[in-house]
Amino acid sequence: MTGIAAGLFSVALPAGSVVTQPTPSVRSVLAALMLAIFLGALDQTIVAVSMPAISAQFNDVNLLAWVISGYMVAMTVAVPIYGKLGDLYGRRPMMLIGMGLFTIASLFCGMAQSMEQLVLARILQGIGAGGMISVSQAIIGDIIPPRERGRYQGYFSSMYAVASVAGPVLGGYMTEYLSWSWVFLINLPLGAGAWWVAHRTLVGLPVPQRKPIIDYLGTLLMIVGLTALLLGITEIGQGHHWRDDQVLGLLGCALVALSVFVWHERRAREPLLPMHLFANRSAVLCWCTIFFTSFQAISLIVLMPLRYQSVTGAGADSAALHLLPLAIGLPMGAFFAGRMTSVTGRYKPMILTGAVLTPIAILGMAFSAPQSLILSSLFMVLSGIASGMQFPTSLVGTQNSVAQHDIGVATSTTNLFRSLGGAVGVACMSALLLALLQDSSFAHLASGSMMAEGSSGNVLLDGLNAAPGPAQDALRAELLSTFRHLLMVSAAVSLLGLAAAIVMPNHLLRGREDKAR
Repeated sequence: MTGIAAGLFSVALPAGSVVTQPTPSVRSVLAALMLAIFLGALDQTIVAVSMPAISAQFNDVNLLAWVISGYMVAMTVAVPIYGKLGDLYGRRPMMLIGMGLFTIASLFCGMAQSMEQLVLARILQGIGAGGMISVSQAIIGDIIPPRERGRYQGYFSSMYAVASVAGPVLGGYMTEYLSWSWVFLINLPLGAGAWWVAHRTLVGLPVPQRKPIIDYLGTLLMIVGLTALLLGITEIGQGHHWRDDQVLGLLGCALVALSVFVWHERRAREPLLPMHLFANRSAVLCWCTIFFTSFQAISLIVLMPLRYQSVTGAGADSAALHLLPLAIGLPMGAFFAGRMTSVTGRYKPMILTGAVLTPIAILGMAFSAPQSLILSSLFMVLSGIASGMQFPTSLVGTQNSVAQHDIGVATSTTNLFRSLGGAVGVACMSALLLALLQDSSFAHLASGSMMAEGSSGNVLLDGLNAAPGPAQDALRAELLSTFRHLLMVSAAVSLLGLAAAIVMPNHLLRGREDKAR
């Protein structure tokens, strides 16, 4: 191992930790972590295109949406738990447990004989993925000084971008030429390989020496509260009114459970989520920023292909490729922001620049026709760059603002706000789209069930294609106007993220004092 790598690893080891094995190189650790991030992110997108085949085999549409939603809910709830357990027991065992559970659950998904079995296996898979994603980013917080973390977190952001494009392409190919089961079975060799690489490389990480104290009541309250909240949000996004008894029951349960959770955490000896973190202004504003960034990015990933298909009449394959400029912009923004953060030692300028670009890019997409590929792609690239500049730098800012022994829980809380932002974004934008359609001549085609299959929009497109030629052209023009209003609302929401970035303290990152080379 080079002296530089050794220096990087020796800087960030927290007090009270010991290293019992030789320290690995940065590159080998980075390879293991990037593979874990890619696997967890890939399964958020690869399954969507196989949904019709799954529905056809099991002849069950009632639980179809939960093949995706169950994974997302489980992953979001698991993230903060893994973060705290990593602080108590060390990152390496938590990473190996998460990878192992993800791989085994993938086998169960591929072998499922009913929709109920598949949903249950997907929930287990989401629990494993939550560990891989959360612990991976916390490990970077352990071994890399804050001033250098932007570059490495930028690499992680590129994995999300690659997965967003590779997922639909791989999923479509395997479903068409093999079977929908291979969408999950492909994780077996990849997951086993990632586990082996992690087992070999993630040695020498900090091992906590304090006696672990598990906050069982806090864990239970958080699981109940977050699960109820996410289920309620998902129901709204799938077309249920927020005043429906089922939705109100879930949101009420979430309010009660999370309120008791906050009360308990303020008194717990070893809280699952230390409340003092929410008194940290820098951390809270970074969480607000990443929440609204995820709100925009994930809702655009879901809705822009639907806009492209409905307005232009293109197929699902073209719609997936329509996201390519957005996916290209993400790693570009992340790489640039990470590099500049390392050079200047400050993360606020990059976050603020991305927050300014976001509403500009979204408004540009609103007023550019999907048929205008060059102009539309330009604004999508700009939107990707804006998101890429904020995702890794917000995480770096959070890690820089907390004590080393809180790195794990602070990182997992950042990922929690990122997941919540995406869930709220998709739910709000989908519900708003439904509301706009209800007031249009398109209402008889949407009939309140357009988003019933995990926001796929199949009912909308089928009804549109069934309309006669002249009527279809009129409906497409009306949809273009509807999506324009939707994007204008999205741009307005992004101003909240800009406000958080403006009032964010402009702190200097800890670590290297010289300029990055």
